[in-house]
Amino acid sequence: MDLPVYLDHAATTPVAPEVLEAMRPYFSEIYGNPSSIYSLGLAAREAVETVRETVARLLRASPEEIVFTSGGTESDNAAIRGAAEANREKGRHLLTTPIEHSAVLEPFSTLARQGFEVETLPVDGDGRVYPQEVARRLRPDTTLVSVMAANNEIGTVEPISEVGALCRAQGVLFHTDAVQAFGKLPLDVRAMQIDLLSLSAHKLYGPKGIGALYVRRGIGWTRFQEGGDQEKGRRGGTLNVPGIVGLGKAAEIAGGEMESEAARLRALRDRFLTRLEAEIPGARIFGSRTERLPNNIHFCVEGVEGESMLLALDAAGICASAGSACSAGSTEPSHVLLALGVSRELARGALRLTMGRQTTAESLDYTLETLAAIVCDLRALGRPPGR
Repeated sequence: MDLPVYLDHAATTPVAPEVLEAMRPYFSEIYGNPSSIYSLGLAAREAVETVRETVARLLRASPEEIVFTSGGTESDNAAIRGAAEANREKGRHLLTTPIEHSAVLEPFSTLARQGFEVETLPVDGDGRVYPQEVARRLRPDTTLVSVMAANNEIGTVEPISEVGALCRAQGVLFHTDAVQAFGKLPLDVRAMQIDLLSLSAHKLYGPKGIGALYVRRGIGWTRFQEGGDQEKGRRGGTLNVPGIVGLGKAAEIAGGEMESEAARLRALRDRFLTRLEAEIPGARIFGSRTERLPNNIHFCVEGVEGESMLLALDAAGICASAGSACSAGSTEPSHVLLALGVSRELARGALRLTMGRQTTAESLDYTLETLAAIVCDLRALGRPPGR
């Protein structure tokens, strides 16, 4: 077994060799600006439009509904602020959940400071939104609901189709942050009645710094980034052609292997969780056991600090995380776990292991055996003398 064992694919993934090869010519050979009308620019434009079709096909959208961005954070900001601003005359009541990524929660906080009324939907102990609560809280002045497709920390998959249907019936825009779900779960923006959807390339073996936003044709939405008239006036700025090509290739590969890879990872996940509960006393699993991303394992060990486990795992050649990579270094426990009703003390013992293409049963066995020894050692250190 090769070290290190990389179990932080929810934070980022290595660029796949096929993706890198697809990108390479657009750095030095087909380097034209896709807004130019000469042949070098037109070749770049053709590559961009091919990727637009690929992403649209995976989402069951139309190519003209895809806007390329710098990543998931920009897509979330653009979706939320663009929808709220465009519809402020209709109403200023907005709904979201307490377990969203900071790229969603912070734009809502900004809008609240600007006079919008932001209401937070409750979630159950697994982090699932109650569709009936969405229905109860929709008002005539509600203009936007944002519920993530799958949680980046605990892996819980949300009832997106139900929420989408409720919003569409009331004429309310529905946004979903699908950064963790895209390429892992089937997504159909028509069937799920989604108006805005965010995605990012670096979560599915594509490059960093590139993402996309689906904007349903005909909805009220204003652009977030001012500048030129690129993307049909929806996002100013020269297009990142190599990044877009990388996103397209990564999405194409992920779409082709989605079903088989999900089944493989689900089997590895469930085997690990069963052994974890049996072999490490005090291990507590968070998130839904059934409605869950296939590659996500999230748990804590009672009485053991997460940071200490992470450092010890790293010393053994295992890369893991305590939660969202965007909150790494924070001394505060996860806002996701706190929203589930987990105590602050228990939340500080959280670990997230997220698997990928190179993850094997052997590497997970090594991780579990190493973790069991680490927990035993840390508990021994914490015992009073003589016990």
